[in-house]
Amino acid sequence: MGGFFGAASHDDVVLDVFFGVDYHSHLGTRRAGMIFFDTETGFQREIHSIENTPFRTKFEDDLQSFHGCSGIGCISDTDPQPLLVRSHLGTFGITTVGIINNAEQLIEECFSAGGKQFMAMSSGKVNNTELVAALINQKDSFVEGIKFAQEVIDGSLTLLIMTDEGDIIAARDKVGRLPVLIGKNEKGHCISFESFPYHKLDYDDEYELGPGEIVRVNADSYETISPAGNDMKICAFLWTYYGYPNSNYEGQNVEVVRYRNGAIMARDEAKAGTLPDVDYVAGVPDSGVPHGIGYATESKTPFARPFIKYTPTWARSFMPSNQEVRNRVAKMKQVPVPELIADKKLLLVDDSIVRGTQLRETVDFLYGAGAKEVHMRSACPPIMFSCKYLSFSSSKSEMDLISRRVIQELEGDEGQKHLEEYADSSTERGKCMLRTICEKLGFDSLGYQSLDGMLEGIGIDPSKICTYCWTGRE
Repeated sequence: MGGFFGAASHDDVVLDVFFGVDYHSHLGTRRAGMIFFDTETGFQREIHSIENTPFRTKFEDDLQSFHGCSGIGCISDTDPQPLLVRSHLGTFGITTVGIINNAEQLIEECFSAGGKQFMAMSSGKVNNTELVAALINQKDSFVEGIKFAQEVIDGSLTLLIMTDEGDIIAARDKVGRLPVLIGKNEKGHCISFESFPYHKLDYDDEYELGPGEIVRVNADSYETISPAGNDMKICAFLWTYYGYPNSNYEGQNVEVVRYRNGAIMARDEAKAGTLPDVDYVAGVPDSGVPHGIGYATESKTPFARPFIKYTPTWARSFMPSNQEVRNRVAKMKQVPVPELIADKKLLLVDDSIVRGTQLRETVDFLYGAGAKEVHMRSACPPIMFSCKYLSFSSSKSEMDLISRRVIQELEGDEGQKHLEEYADSSTERGKCMLRTICEKLGFDSLGYQSLDGMLEGIGIDPSKICTYCWTGRE
């Protein structure tokens, strides 16, 4: 997916931006970059691949050449960025987070309107951030351009722009699918996707942008230059999976929500009489762990860590190009604690079940280590639709999703007409899908959090939360 960090100050911001971007490394594994602006020397920029090397390692040697009181940077799971653009609006740096489903259509429209060319990447595709810049440049101001881009893009768009005056313009997606927060210290301001990076950098919470809001930030102040809209659809997966535990969105802390979500699952299972008798509850590392703690606490079952992820030498960013090596790395990361597995009945809580491949391997691994029973719980409902608003999943087809594959196996195309029934485990179709997935993946039992339970766990107005990947509804 991706994340960004920017800062404008009366002091040099290079280290703030460096560490602020680094703290977004959990959101992307492909590209990263930073741009700084100095009133005397202008812009400086670097972009590097981080596919097999952490952000810090790639950019540490660049720090001595960077200087400036304004800067922006990003972690990207898509195209190289941030970009430096020169147009009738001036020279500016730009970084984006989101997805453009109608990119080819927009490119053709740009050509029809008089645009002559885009730089092509090795794949032949146009960099999405360059496309966004081209859309913005069709208008007479940044505000008009950003609003135009957000209107014509099918998907989502959240961005930072750094102008040739050192100001930073931050724009949240028009329905607020991702957060944008402003921090403040005695020297200036910062803008961040996550809140915890600027807390570590001694900035205090100052402001959270509303959906569609556009804000101009400099060392002395921030001002809203286009007001927030009324409609919000913030992504539920921020709390379920990809948000960092220390972060807060819309007043709700990620770790606290995950505890609460796990507890709600256990509470509802107890009411239904489906709590299994197990020796330990465990969370699938890492994001499943707090959900598991909540489940264990509510069910009054000991929490344990029967296996640990070994990440010192195999960080998330280590992605071997050879598939056989990648499979071996995934296996080697899981290090068992035999004393907590052998002859034990285990219940695992994971943040979600998407394709099911890794869970199948985890179950085989646990049985191979001597587990007596392995029960599985998903901290969110069955995923029925690939996200079309944020690129946080590598699923290219609905049939990559285990729920949709199983439905196709059970009923063929007819089953695809009854997705709502299948998503509800109280219906006959829902029970049948659960049994089938359970058998395929080798669990002794399987349960999913209900949609209502997940929304209760998040704790904000459900109408403000995007649940498209579960319901298919906009």
